[in-house]
Amino acid sequence: MFTGLVEEIGEVEQLVQLDDAVRIAVRAPKVTEDAAPGDSIAVDGVCLTVVDNQAGTFTADVMRETLDRSRLGSYTRGSRVNLERALAAGQRMGGHIVQGHVDGVAELLTRTPSEHWEVLRFTLPQQLERYVVEKGSIAVNGTSLTVSAVGQGYFEVSLIPTTLRETTAGVLAPGDPVNLEVDIVAKYVEKMVRG
Repeated sequence: MFTGLVEEIGEVEQLVQLDDAVRIAVRAPKVTEDAAPGDSIAVDGVCLTVVDNQAGTFTADVMRETLDRSRLGSYTRGSRVNLERALAAGQRMGGHIVQGHVDGVAELLTRTPSEHWEVLRFTLPQQLERYVVEKGSIAVNGTSLTVSAVGQGYFEVSLIPTTLRETTAGVLAPGDPVNLEVDIVAKYVEKMVRG
């Protein structure tokens, strides 16, 4: 489990294509300080298992299911990614419950700057619309964000300078794809109501 509070922006060093998977190597000096094989690290919101950790770079295997549901398959050497280690017992829960299980891919539509914040508008896949509400939580590339507006086929988030600087949101351009994870609580409520 994660909180959606990005600890570090890492850099993809290598992608090795396997028959039905990819082995990814990510340079990440901070999140690898205490990482051991078997630990979980969220890469742009995708929970990956550390296979190896050497000299500030960890490797992980990404199976076909994950490649089909996320944008991990589109990375290239040098791609910058948001990183977060799994939540440890006793830590503060500053963001929201993020599982690292991507629900879909969206696209940045527009960036609207303001003096003290910036509004980013993303497409909202139809199958996820029912889970996204104004003032609710959503993870975009693994970053826990508050939805500031929702409309037909889109949602918006309003980001402060710290979020823009400390995550990859600051360098996204219109047309860029992002991983989305909706709030798990909404899915459980839906299932209970259908009961």
